[in-house]
Amino acid sequence: MSGQTPAARFGLIVVAMWLAVVLAAPWISPYHPLLQHIADRLQPPGRLHWLGTDSLGRDVLSRLIYGARPTFILAVGVATLMAPIGLTLGIASGYFGGWIDRMLSGVTNIVMAFPQLILALALVGVLGPGLPNVALALILTGWPAYARLARAETQLLRRTDYIAAAEMLGIGGPRLLFGHLLPACIPALRVRLALDLAAIILAAAALGYLGLGVRPPTPEWGSMVAEGGRVVFDQWWLAAAPGMSIFLLSLAFNCLADGLRGSGERHVG
Repeated sequence: MSGQTPAARFGLIVVAMWLAVVLAAPWISPYHPLLQHIADRLQPPGRLHWLGTDSLGRDVLSRLIYGARPTFILAVGVATLMAPIGLTLGIASGYFGGWIDRMLSGVTNIVMAFPQLILALALVGVLGPGLPNVALALILTGWPAYARLARAETQLLRRTDYIAAAEMLGIGGPRLLFGHLLPACIPALRVRLALDLAAIILAAAALGYLGLGVRPPTPEWGSMVAEGGRVVFDQWWLAAAPGMSIFLLSLAFNCLADGLRGSGERHVG
């Protein structure tokens, strides 16, 4: 895209690289991520194992590559469901007003009164560990931000000549809500979505670190950090590799959000 900032280009490149790694994991991974060689346990980075081995002799680079898969699947899945739910409820709340607005705004405020990660942690604790339950918890705690954004945009638009003209032409119902109001929310949605993708990755890593994410022995970055944290002063590479991956991917999505925000401001200007 023309006019991209260096930060946005960096974010796009990092995300594209990790996406390529996820898609090509079976071909670029040097070893199977679950293959154990106890005789080679806790080996430092070297020629045979570029990022060393863990306590069971598994190749850290291979586990890092395959560990990106649940992270991307979770981020894409949560964003795909979380944003439409929030937008639908927010547009309905802002357009219809009245008791619908009061009811939906009340539910939104109740959910947003709790820190998202703490609430997600409580839900996963009740539902049990596993990728589907983590995704459900993040969806149930993340949609209110989109609902509030869409409600504010809709309240501004419902009093404009643009919406009045559409109503005079007989446009109403879902066609008005999703054909005319929804596109107006998309620019702000893109920025929010990029920021939330970074937050989803951090939340998934935190839940995995606590043992509430992907079930072992499936590789996952948060659980890899937890395993490496127990021997971080002797075998630093176990925690450093997944920790740096979490940091870089989260930073990349934040840089993308900053670039989208800047392009939106230039477009408005």
